[in-house]
Amino acid sequence: MSTVTKQNHIGRKISRIRELKDMKQEALAQALGTSQQAVSAIENSETIEEERLEEVAKALGVTVEAIKNFSEESMISYFNTFNDNSTANGLVNNANHCTFNPLDKLMESVEENKKLYERLLQAEKDKIEYLEKLLQQK
Repeated sequence: MSTVTKQNHIGRKISRIRELKDMKQEALAQALGTSQQAVSAIENSETIEEERLEEVAKALGVTVEAIKNFSEESMISYFNTFNDNSTANGLVNNANHCTFNPLDKLMESVEENKKLYERLLQAEKDKIEYLEKLLQQK
């Protein structure tokens, strides 16, 4: 008995894609208009009919070719490219480079807050003064 899994087990590929999309069997079943048990049977099948594969692909939001060509290795390789900090053509990736000094921006906002506080304080003092005048007139 071989412990190596077959590379072209369509059901396992469907299952893995569904899991990567954070979709439960019940949700896929609902999208296909079938039961969770039917989805389980599909995922345990080594092959499925082309028409059914097209329905599953549509429900998963992928192409039939994506299911047929799916592999864990290519998926891992694909996601690793998002964190690749290597240089391209000798240029360093500057995606996170700031064009301003964050500390300067922080100090600007602190100054703006001080001015706002002073205006609010003055408005409250003016209000108190006005109310005191009203009380003295009575």
